[in-house]
Amino acid sequence: MAPRVVTVEADGGSRGNPGPAGYGAVVRDSETGEVLAERSESLGTATNNVAEYQGLIAGLTAAAELGAAEVDVRMDSKLVVEQMCGRWQIKHPGLRPLAAQAAGLVGRFAAVRFAWIPRDQNRHADALANAAMDTAAGRPPSTGAAAPAVGSDKATAPAVGSDPATAPASWEPRPTFTATRLILVRHGETEYTEQGRYSGRGDVPLSAKGRAQVRETATRVAALAPTVAAVLSSPLSRCTATAAAIAGALGDVPVRTEDDLIECDFGQWEGRTFAEVREGWPGEMDAWLASPRVAPPGGESFTHVAERAHRVVAGLLTAYPGETVVLVSHVSPIKLMLRDALAAGDGFLHRLFLDAAGISVLDMWPDGGVAVRTVNDTSHLAAL
Repeated sequence: MAPRVVTVEADGGSRGNPGPAGYGAVVRDSETGEVLAERSESLGTATNNVAEYQGLIAGLTAAAELGAAEVDVRMDSKLVVEQMCGRWQIKHPGLRPLAAQAAGLVGRFAAVRFAWIPRDQNRHADALANAAMDTAAGRPPSTGAAAPAVGSDKATAPAVGSDPATAPASWEPRPTFTATRLILVRHGETEYTEQGRYSGRGDVPLSAKGRAQVRETATRVAALAPTVAAVLSSPLSRCTATAAAIAGALGDVPVRTEDDLIECDFGQWEGRTFAEVREGWPGEMDAWLASPRVAPPGGESFTHVAERAHRVVAGLLTAYPGETVVLVSHVSPIKLMLRDALAAGDGFLHRLFLDAAGISVLDMWPDGGVAVRTVNDTSHLAAL
C-alpha cells in the first residue's frame, strides 16, 4: 500500500560553484521514518543552486512514483525553499526552467509543504550529494559525514534581501512572466449563514440579503477584472446564483460548474449550529478541530476537500496561463486555497473568517511564485 504522506529530504552542491556537481534525495515514510527511495546523480559542471533544484526534482519524482498523496519537503537550501514558496524571486534565468519543472511536480500531489532545516539535519541527502560530487570530480566517494562542498552557499547563507538574486518577492516586481489571477468569491448569505448553521451539501438558496450582496459583489468583481477568461462555480444553487450575477456583470461570460468546488460534506452536523454539535458530539468535535484528516460523522475531512481544491487550481494554471479566472465557492475550499497560498499551518483553517460574498485574490506565476493580494474583501457590502 502506498504511503499517504512522505518526507522528501533533498540536497545538492558543487565543488567550485560552478564545478563538479551532484545531488542526493531521500524519500521517507513520514510516520515510520523508513527510507522508501534514494536518488543521486552526478551533473558534470554546474552550480550549487542548479544541483539543489535537481535534488528537489528527483525527490518529488520519486515520491510521485511511490504514489504518495502529500509531501513534506525538507531542504537546507534557503534559496530553493523560499523560491518554491513564492517569497523570493527567481531572477537567474538558468533556475527558472528547473523551478517550473518542480512546480509541475508539486501539482501532482494533494499537498506539498516546504521547510528549511539546518544542514546537520539533512545528513543523508547531503552524503548522497557529496558522493555524486566526488564522482563528478573523478575521485572515490567520500566516507562518513560529508564535508561542505567548496564554494557551497550552505555554510554562509545570505541574509534575506542581501543578494538581489534572492530578494523577497514582495520587495521588488516579479519577473516578466504573467501571473494567473484567481478571484475567489464566497457565495452570498443564506438563512443558514445568518443562523450560524453548518451548511455543506444541502442546497440552501440565497436569502433576500444574500441576493442583494450578490448584486454588489458582481459590480465589485467587474471593477477588479474587466476581462475574465472563465467563471467557475460550485454546483450548489447559492453559488451558481452568485456566479450568474458575476458573469452577467462581466458581459455574460459563460459559467461552468465544477464539482470539486462544492462545500465540505458535514455529514450528521449538516444544518446544526456549533453549540448543537458541541453538545451532541463533543469528542468528535475535538478530534475534528485538532486535525484536518478527521471527518465529521458521515462526512468529509478537510484533507479530502484540500485535494479537490488543489485539483481545481492546478487545472486552471494549465488551462488559463496568464489569465484571470473567477471561482465561486464555499468557506472550506476557499480557506484551503488560501492556506496553501500562504504556506500556513492547519490552525489557519479555524482562525480565518470568511464573510458571505467576501472576495479574495491570488496571483500565481509559472515559476511557482504566489502572491496573496486580498483576503475577505467586503468593502463592497458596506452599504447593505
